[in-house]
Amino acid sequence: MKTQNGLKTIWIVMMSMALLSACSTSDVENAASSPSVNEIVKASTSSAATTSELPAKAEYKEEDTSADWRGENLTPMDLDSHNGPLTLTAAGTYVLSGSLRDGGVIVEVTKKDKVRLVLNGADIHNSTGPAIDIKEGDKVIITLAEGTHNVVSDGTAYADTTDEAPTAAVYSKADLIINGTGALTVEGQYKDGIASKDDLKIVSGTLDIHAVDDALVGRDLLAVKDGAISLEAGGDGLKSTNASAEGKGNIAIEGGAFTIHAGSDGLQSAVSIRVDGGTFDIVAGGGSVNAAAKTDNEPWGRGPRGAAQQRTPATEAAAASTASTDTPSTKGLKAAAVIAVNGGDFRINSADDAVHSNGSIVISGGKMNIETGDDGIHADASLTINGGTLDIAKSYEGIESSLISIAGGEINIVSTDDGVNVAGGNDGNTNAPGLKPDQFAAAGDNKLIISGGALTVNADGDGLDANGSIEMSGGTVLVYGPTGNGNGALDYDNTFLLSGGTLAVAGSSGMAMAPSKESAQATVAMSFSQTQSAGTPVSLISSDGKAIMTITSVKDYQMVLFSSSEVKAGSSYSLTSGNSQLVQFETTGSVTWVNESGVTDAPAGFGGMGGGMRPGGGGAGFGGGGARPEGGQMPKR
Repeated sequence: MKTQNGLKTIWIVMMSMALLSACSTSDVENAASSPSVNEIVKASTSSAATTSELPAKAEYKEEDTSADWRGENLTPMDLDSHNGPLTLTAAGTYVLSGSLRDGGVIVEVTKKDKVRLVLNGADIHNSTGPAIDIKEGDKVIITLAEGTHNVVSDGTAYADTTDEAPTAAVYSKADLIINGTGALTVEGQYKDGIASKDDLKIVSGTLDIHAVDDALVGRDLLAVKDGAISLEAGGDGLKSTNASAEGKGNIAIEGGAFTIHAGSDGLQSAVSIRVDGGTFDIVAGGGSVNAAAKTDNEPWGRGPRGAAQQRTPATEAAAASTASTDTPSTKGLKAAAVIAVNGGDFRINSADDAVHSNGSIVISGGKMNIETGDDGIHADASLTINGGTLDIAKSYEGIESSLISIAGGEINIVSTDDGVNVAGGNDGNTNAPGLKPDQFAAAGDNKLIISGGALTVNADGDGLDANGSIEMSGGTVLVYGPTGNGNGALDYDNTFLLSGGTLAVAGSSGMAMAPSKESAQATVAMSFSQTQSAGTPVSLISSDGKAIMTITSVKDYQMVLFSSSEVKAGSSYSLTSGNSQLVQFETTGSVTWVNESGVTDAPAGFGGMGGGMRPGGGGAGFGGGGARPEGGQMPKR
């Protein structure tokens, strides 16, 4: 049984999400900093960064963005004339050119000093440590001189392997800034490419980074303003790691063109990710073709056909433990607390979830084209979509969270299991210690709220699946549901209260449901005695001959459902298939079920596995006899 604190947490999140639904895409900046968004983050995150707010844009000082170095007090350094390491111990601007084949460049100034390294056609290699090693200082700016190509590389083994030893070809214990219009190639042959123990900010430049482990690491902050950035990493592409200090551990991206091939996650943040712009081509874990085989997309969460495999807190915990110890995380974007996408153009192909937060996700703009071996977008606590275009072309489940609010945007989902899944707890594959499986698992707490936007779902499992409730007051929802009778186009445990918007559904009949009878907006649902072929339009026609709604299913179906503001109780309608009239009838209430013979109060065969009404009082299945599993109760999926 949930504690009062747990219920209060869910209430706070729900109220915050209701406020969020009023935000337009033009109010991205206000939404990103409003109390409602931050309440969601604080209330719903369960990581070490529980009190963190949605990350702000990174701040850049004039010295960070300025790449004009020629008027400064310069110290030219001809690397060809140096043998062994080159150590810089005073603040200033150093212009590096030529080749330093072994020993690297070391910066060791006071904690108040600032250093600018101008790479002006430099080739720096260190076989036993970092090529550039910033041991101490306030800030170091690496400027890539216009028209130059620079190379830094390390060896496959370091002389210092202690816990605090460097791990990257470019390694800094001070804030590190990279700017300029030149190019830099980094070969991180030991572990990482570029890593800072403080902030790492990339203002501009062309970066080509190859790393055995992570490509770009900023412990406290990893920020990108612009640049052309190509990353090939055995581990993560971009990474922040500080999970213990409030306000730290974030990734903030304003722009840039990214090409990321990561053996693990494309972007991984210890706390939060914020994206306001940029283009991203991300392949994580070899892409969706490398996804682990799924065995739980059978009815009632079965494994291989005929072998029951009910999901429980114990099995989720075992799955999470196995995932965290045996397999790497291979997600596109991953954060422990919150992900905020206000803009950007993404192409993500990931073995695991394309976008994943152990806490919350807020999407207010941008474009995403997703192919994934698991969930398209997954948030353990809450998922809010206020705008943007989401095209999830390949997924196991399309979008999933305990609380999902859709207030705007255009969303297209293709899934081999559920299209939209409202389910409690984490998905058993977060690779994050300390998370409790089914933390928000009570069905009464889980909710799908649709108040705007356009959602199209093509699901082999349930189309809209709420292990809890559904509320719809606006927007347009089109569901091409499953062809198998073990799932339904609509599936909910408690209620589906429909008060506005446009809803059209085509799917199988065995587990079919309609909105609840308490709904304010009327619904018409029809069952067919035989399976109907894909491609034939089915229309709801008013008494004056007007086609109110039409659905043309992309797959075979045995039921259709229509609801809009033009569907009224106590009015006459007909349903047509192509040019043929199927049935004439008069709506009898908020939900009217019909078949080829007309209105039916309890259509023959409804009830799926055993007959009778489904929870919520809105609908029934069509299938056959037999008893429901678990003594007539709908099992949690």
